[in-house]
Amino acid sequence: MRKLQFLAVLACVSLIVGCGGNEEPADDNNQSTEEVIEVTGDVSSPSVTPFTGERIAREMTQRPILATINNYPDARPQTGIASADVIYEMLAEGDVTRFLALFQSEIPENIGPIRSARDYFIEIAAGLDAFYIAHGYSPEAQQLLESGIVNHVNGMQYDGSLFKRSPDRVAPHNSYFPGENIEAAAEKVSTSLLYQKKVSYTFYKEDESVKIGTEAESVAITYSHNDLFNSLYTYDRDRNTYTRQSGNVLTIDELTNEPLALSNVLFFEMSHSVIDSEGRREIDLTSGGTAFVFQQGIMREVRWENIGGVLKAVEDDGSEVKLVPGKTWVHFVPSDPGMETTVKYS
Repeated sequence: MRKLQFLAVLACVSLIVGCGGNEEPADDNNQSTEEVIEVTGDVSSPSVTPFTGERIAREMTQRPILATINNYPDARPQTGIASADVIYEMLAEGDVTRFLALFQSEIPENIGPIRSARDYFIEIAAGLDAFYIAHGYSPEAQQLLESGIVNHVNGMQYDGSLFKRSPDRVAPHNSYFPGENIEAAAEKVSTSLLYQKKVSYTFYKEDESVKIGTEAESVAITYSHNDLFNSLYTYDRDRNTYTRQSGNVLTIDELTNEPLALSNVLFFEMSHSVIDSEGRREIDLTSGGTAFVFQQGIMREVRWENIGGVLKAVEDDGSEVKLVPGKTWVHFVPSDPGMETTVKYS
């Protein structure tokens, strides 16, 4: 059985989320209390971006763009991911993960390497009403795309025109989508790039406090014994953001050569099943389940739900979990073997 495990390195406790075992009860005397952490921003700007919560001078009119990004080691470092408002990471086949990068507040000069679609990628794009970009597709994904469930362009039809091949990498790790081609792509398929379905996350305001759970300086996710697809997030208190490592290498954007800076890291537990001999998967995006949220060096357990086609973390009362303004990374975690918590004290 493939091993899935989280490891949070804490100031005084550690969290392990993985397969097997029973939950070790926590000592109530060592639970964290609430304190106020101010969330700052430019109060002079009247609007906020829907997926980063950052203030802007004008209301957002750009439709979300969702691109399938290759995460095979030969595709790293990826291009344009630092501009993504949200990145969803999930298994494609075997222990290999792929990214779905959501662009709205900023469209980078180049995006990629672009990789093929899966049916659950398309479900996410449909819920976000995003213009979807991929290069290739599984049989199930091809049927969904041909049904018109989402507006999209695919490198199978536009390789060498809208999609460009990099001479620095080999196929299938060298397909890129220039940001300047998005308008031309929308015209090709006769769709609008206006932000019409007002999908968004919920964010802390400047005068609100952030609820505290358990102090956690870092969190690691282990998808398999192959460390190339395992990740570590480390909180930088000075910058109030998380860096990311994958395969023990810092995740950077090839355009900027700078590390990613994430304000929120989320983990959603979902049912996964293998559906064919290629190891392709089906993921349950509708039933909801356990979730972990990491913000400002703090961890807490909540739940996730599919709300109108959009996957969101929710509180016990059903209200949406507020995110810290900035970039967000969301991991989809197989519910088998599932997640467990073990608390240890130093």
